[in-house]
Amino acid sequence: MTDEQIFQDKKAVYYTLGCKLNFSETATINKLLQDAGIRNARRGEEPDVCIVNTCSVTEVADRKCRQAIHRLHKQHPHAFMVVMGCYAQLKPQTVASIPGVDVVLGAEQKKDLLNYLGDLTKKTERGEAFTSALKDIRSFAPSCSRGNRTRYFLKVQDGCNYFCTYCTIPFARGRSRNGSIASLVEDARKAALEGGKEIVITGVNIGDFGRTTGESFLDLIKALDEVEGIERYRISSIEPDLLSDEIIDFVAHSKHFMPHFHIPLQSGCDEVLKLMHRHYDRALFAHKIERIKQLMPNCFIGVDVMVGTRGEMDEYFEDSYQFIKGLDVTQLHVFSYSERPGTKALQIDYAVPPQVKHERSQRLLDLSEEKTHAFYHSFVGQTMPVLLEKPKTGQPMHGFTPNYIRVEVANRPELDNHIVMVHLGEMNEAGDALKGELYG
Repeated sequence: MTDEQIFQDKKAVYYTLGCKLNFSETATINKLLQDAGIRNARRGEEPDVCIVNTCSVTEVADRKCRQAIHRLHKQHPHAFMVVMGCYAQLKPQTVASIPGVDVVLGAEQKKDLLNYLGDLTKKTERGEAFTSALKDIRSFAPSCSRGNRTRYFLKVQDGCNYFCTYCTIPFARGRSRNGSIASLVEDARKAALEGGKEIVITGVNIGDFGRTTGESFLDLIKALDEVEGIERYRISSIEPDLLSDEIIDFVAHSKHFMPHFHIPLQSGCDEVLKLMHRHYDRALFAHKIERIKQLMPNCFIGVDVMVGTRGEMDEYFEDSYQFIKGLDVTQLHVFSYSERPGTKALQIDYAVPPQVKHERSQRLLDLSEEKTHAFYHSFVGQTMPVLLEKPKTGQPMHGFTPNYIRVEVANRPELDNHIVMVHLGEMNEAGDALKGELYG
């Protein structure tokens, strides 16, 4: 029996945890299965296949992965279950032993998912795990997918060579590697032909782009900027030491790259940055923020901050807090340090108590809200272009300005994936968007 016959009229459900890159890869896998004849299960239908794409950035993420697998197996006990992603690569045997799991795929295997489905017969005992050693994770699996979103997510790079002391991602995704500029430009052109207006550039460490092909991230964004039909690009996250002044200058004067950056800081204390084995100090970070704001005063800048890492003494956190408070940034993505087996951070003395982590997180979350609301309020009364997205039934439409201000307008379904001019009003009741009125 051929694959086409095996998969004909089969149905699948998908569950993704973690980062934008994971969601992009799940959408690509969804398309792969649809091309093979496996359609998405509709509401109320029993799926034949469950695909779980996991995260392992923290112990909480690991726990959520296990909970999701248990829940899906309970809901769909007869479905063939495949688990992939970072948790699957790091803990394949643990995942394979979870009831209901049939196949576990590592970073190198997930692109060949169809080869591991067999005839979709569930295993009678524990699942099978297929993974590769870190040194053998070498291939780059392209991904340019929209899923259910208006924005496309273009994966340009995978893996990381940095090995920060707290992080397991290099062990889960392998060393840095990338696609070619020519192939990525072609992916963007296809997205434009499908009606895509905005592309988010994703990867694990995208500023490190070019290790495979001898190209550079600056060369890549220059080439993407010339693709006809794509009106907006956003750079999802880029390390401060890899965000060159040349990249900032190009974004400031480009045709289609938006005034929006997301830059991981992790700590505003140099002593903690050294403990983390980060590749910069806070003076460099401050320079990047100043450079961006000098050229793009209205730029949205998001910043990752970790609290409670091993060795973060009270005075170190306070030093970090005061530094961040003085930065002209828009929003903080705050998360607590989580002990990860096999990381060098475990060798650092002084573990921060959980209650202290919580208190530090809350202080930074309050600071983030203060900065975000101030940024939003500075644009009240202006008229700006907004790319609107399809709303949930009975809900207002939402979209984003070029500088990533979330805007809420009355539901006009025909405006889905359209850029329209919107007059910006005050904050909505939820406090997560400015109310807008269509202009003209």
